[in-house]
Amino acid sequence: MSTDLMQRARRVRLMAFDVDGIMTAGGLYYGPDGEAFKVFNTLDGHGLKQLARSGVTLAIITGRNSAMVARRAADLGIEHVIQGREDKGVALQALADQLNFAAHEVGYAGDDEPDVPALAWAGLALSVPNAHDCAKQAAHAITTRNGGDGAVREMCDLIISARQGGKA
Repeated sequence: MSTDLMQRARRVRLMAFDVDGIMTAGGLYYGPDGEAFKVFNTLDGHGLKQLARSGVTLAIITGRNSAMVARRAADLGIEHVIQGREDKGVALQALADQLNFAAHEVGYAGDDEPDVPALAWAGLALSVPNAHDCAKQAAHAITTRNGGDGAVREMCDLIISARQGGKA
């Protein structure tokens, strides 16, 4: 981990995540009655719980409205869930202001064009290998794992390690 990335990760007090493409692989599965399904990774869930236990406030900011996202957030104890927002940069800044966090204390993980303003504003911007190029270019780091396949866990581990002085 570079010194710059370590310093950025060490300062994170609020970490926000997009859902589709970050917390999931980005696929949408529809049942016969039109209900949508999302698949979440249990490794990611454990990483999120560990990150919260380390003192980092967690948030979800997503462009879709989904009962499944609300349920997953509740299961993980994530209180700050912002759904139905394409203006993710504005939403992230408003949440940070509400919680009294400066930009350098905020991390954001996203994978597509609507995420770019939030990635550009956050002190720590993370993305995944299967993200759109615009999101990867805005990120300070790209995980080795794809969204929905342990990328969130990798992000959590990075922040926890940095907050512990680089000790894994």
